[in-house]
Amino acid sequence: MLGTTLDAPAYFQRLSDELARVDRAALHRWSDAILDAWEQSRFVFLIGNGGSGLTASHFCEDLGKGTLSDADLRDTGFRRLKVLSLTDNAGWIMAIGNDLAYDQIFVQQLMNFASAGDLLIAISGSGNSPNVLEAVDWANRNGLKTFGLTGYDGGQLKTIQQDGLHLDLDDMGMVESLHLCLHHWVLNDLFARMHQVGRYAEA
Repeated sequence: MLGTTLDAPAYFQRLSDELARVDRAALHRWSDAILDAWEQSRFVFLIGNGGSGLTASHFCEDLGKGTLSDADLRDTGFRRLKVLSLTDNAGWIMAIGNDLAYDQIFVQQLMNFASAGDLLIAISGSGNSPNVLEAVDWANRNGLKTFGLTGYDGGQLKTIQQDGLHLDLDDMGMVESLHLCLHHWVLNDLFARMHQVGRYAEA
């Protein structure tokens, strides 16, 4: 944990340094993948464990509501993003974990919900969570698009994902913080493009 050896100013500087190292092309591809799903009325699924599982829930809420204007919230006919975090169905997760295996908690939900052309965003700091890998493997074999968010060396997820954004950083807390920070830029970028505002406004 970097915070055990760095004081607050040094920690903040390290965060800033890591943000500066982010692969901008991968960041834009992340946004593009979600926009493509929205344009094609495909589902976006999110998965992760622990802090990354809560990040998946946060992303889902933001993408579902934060891509809408105030007017859109009153059912104006604006095409909404179909987004679902598979970390939030507690009963199903417990049943699958108890009756089958914990590595099946996401893939079993995908088998019910997903179709070819949908997007799976897999969040794993280590890149080695078995339940995430099972879901990504199934998604790859069944025509979904897969995008991973990883840290450390990327683990197996970086190897099997179709695309992704990797943070070459060996600190889980900082990796999770950066994933969330970068998501908020993606959210703003999506809103701008969906609504053709700001730098994306048509002439």
